[in-house]
Amino acid sequence: MILKSLRKTGKALGFGVILYRLYHLPKGFLDKCFRKGPINMMIDDRARIKMEAAAYKLEPVQEYTTGKPLEIHFLTGKKFWYQTCFCAYSMVQQAKVNIRPVVYDDGTLEQKYIWEIKRIFPDTKVVSIKEIEERLDKFLPVSKFPYLRERRANYPNMRKLIDIHIASSGWKLVLDSDMLFFHHPTFLLNWLESPQEFCYMIDVENSYGYSQALMTSLAQAEIPQRLNVGICGLKSDDIDWEQLESWCKQMIEKEGTHYYQEQAITAILMAGKPCAFAPEKEYIVMPQREEVINPQGVLHHYVADSKSWYFRYGWKHILHNK
Repeated sequence: MILKSLRKTGKALGFGVILYRLYHLPKGFLDKCFRKGPINMMIDDRARIKMEAAAYKLEPVQEYTTGKPLEIHFLTGKKFWYQTCFCAYSMVQQAKVNIRPVVYDDGTLEQKYIWEIKRIFPDTKVVSIKEIEERLDKFLPVSKFPYLRERRANYPNMRKLIDIHIASSGWKLVLDSDMLFFHHPTFLLNWLESPQEFCYMIDVENSYGYSQALMTSLAQAEIPQRLNVGICGLKSDDIDWEQLESWCKQMIEKEGTHYYQEQAITAILMAGKPCAFAPEKEYIVMPQREEVINPQGVLHHYVADSKSWYFRYGWKHILHNK
């Protein structure tokens, strides 16, 4: 009853962030403490600090002479800039082609981090928060898209979809920062060379937060199973923003907000359309400790409890692959 009351109050006031800060954030932290224990959390945090420090020592990427650069898109900021660097750096190591990161400021990307990203990747393109907000006000005004704009303001994951694709065109491959490459990414390189259909990676389970019945009703098509947006290839100019606004509105009104809403909307967007998905055994979501210590997969996406292995072991392989 208390949770229901908080939801109603937050919705009535237009402050979705209230529920997050008063309930989900402290609950998530306490759950994590009980699950992992304070000592493990301390070890992970020290390992994370070492990873960030190591990013400052990454050498500028090698420039390859053949072919135009392939663009990969990231949403990043002060909490994730070094993870973005390690992800892109490891991809260059394994792909051995020119790659241009296109970095979108999540609102916290200070100049000192931009300098570091550009030091490592001189060809980087940075899209500032000012430029993003100007696009939003012009092409996604609050008066016409209140639900998408509220979600974007109070649910940062939605920015991976909105900020990167709004007022843009062409195919884009968006990668989460908390991923690392360990072998040649043939699937992704083939897609980047000639994108023809949506692409994504396979999750360990369906993580949408909304009922299959609601999602199928909105999509009017079969929902892709176990879609994970750590890898997400979309064509910007094919996105119908008015339709996304309608979906977002109906999802919230019928089943509330959810942490996985951006992933759910992407699944609805891809439903019934031709899709390519990364081979599950090569592009691994939530790798186990043994796999992180001795990587056999092409790519790891470090979600949930695998974050510990990411900070303790994963990124160190990249330093040894010079």
